[in-house]
Amino acid sequence: MPTSPSLDIPDDGKLADNIVHFARTLRKAGISADPARAIRAVEAVRAAGFESRSDFYWTLHSCFVNRPEQRMVFTEVFKLFWRDPRYLERMMSMLLPSLRGEAEKRAAAAAARRAAEALLGDARSKVAAPDTAKEGKEIDFDFAWTVSSKEKFKTMDFEQMTGEEEAEARKIVGKLSLPAEPAMSRRKRLDRRGASPDWRATMRAASKAGGEVKELSRRSATPRFPSLVALCDISGSMSAYSRILLHFLHAVANCKGSNWSKLHVFTIGTRLTNITRHLMQKDPDAALFAAGQQATDWEGGTRLGDCLREYNRDWHRRIAGQGAVMLIISDGLDSGDPEMLAAEASRLRRSSRRLVWINPLLRWEGFAPKAAGVKALLPNVDCFRSAHNIASLAELAEAVSNSGDEGEKRRLLDLLG
Repeated sequence: MPTSPSLDIPDDGKLADNIVHFARTLRKAGISADPARAIRAVEAVRAAGFESRSDFYWTLHSCFVNRPEQRMVFTEVFKLFWRDPRYLERMMSMLLPSLRGEAEKRAAAAAARRAAEALLGDARSKVAAPDTAKEGKEIDFDFAWTVSSKEKFKTMDFEQMTGEEEAEARKIVGKLSLPAEPAMSRRKRLDRRGASPDWRATMRAASKAGGEVKELSRRSATPRFPSLVALCDISGSMSAYSRILLHFLHAVANCKGSNWSKLHVFTIGTRLTNITRHLMQKDPDAALFAAGQQATDWEGGTRLGDCLREYNRDWHRRIAGQGAVMLIISDGLDSGDPEMLAAEASRLRRSSRRLVWINPLLRWEGFAPKAAGVKALLPNVDCFRSAHNIASLAELAEAVSNSGDEGEKRRLLDLLG
């Protein structure tokens, strides 16, 4: 439970206007703060008074926060907006671009970063060129190539993106969907247009009509949507892609129109970690932060065979059963036993509806299965696709649902030589 921060009360300030601006900042941070709630907050502060710091905090909290995951974001935005100007400067320094390395490991918490981005989104553009503003020069912007730049951004490799480009890519990926293709189950239901006759229902109706068969009852198979299980490699060679792909899986898990019966996500590296419950959180930053805290082997080595054996032994029958769609997100650079990997992949393929391997290395035109892990895993998959940019993620739905693609099988045979 967040505590109410200390608050310096201004001597002369327009409190109602500041509360409205505070609501706008909350809306940028992802909290639903519409004008009606802003008006309600002004009226609540007028009724509760502005004498107690704690009362002011909890009055605004009661007007804007309606879900548990919004508490930390609200608290950080409150600190930035009402309390400490130096805190604002520290958040500004966090948003500046920096070299990859140790600086990324010391990144701020998800709630604080979202609050800083919401409050400083316009401020960064204002301080970008102070000399130009002083001189009064007029700046013209040419938007002639805006559409072309967006198309280029969709085909840009995740590994080549800057920090701002990666943040924009996460927003686009968060809007993607992955529909499920239904399968016909063995259970059938009454359907007048069904292809199979239902003799029991027909005889029951005839017995009520004195033994006369007036109409032949029919049945049809009921559609059954499969489960989706994703195994995401978080080793060092996959670090540039695994974060974006986990954002994509978070979007699939929280999609309101998703028709997957169940969704389970595991991270694989030197160990197998179940992060499904973390991805059920609505806030993607908080969800991935919690998943990173649990997966202690982030950017370590890769033992795909051991991870697949643990999953087949301890998890598959419990969560997937027969007919689940499996996604293996890995580059196949395995340091374990290739024979074990081939055996476990074959076992997983036999107990799954479809096994899709997502490998970012496939983006290279001259890709060849030379690594031992790739050679062991490739013969046991139904589909082999790349996911190195936004366009390839958008095409992933076709690979997951198209289970009878003969062209895909020929392509796999060509890769195997």
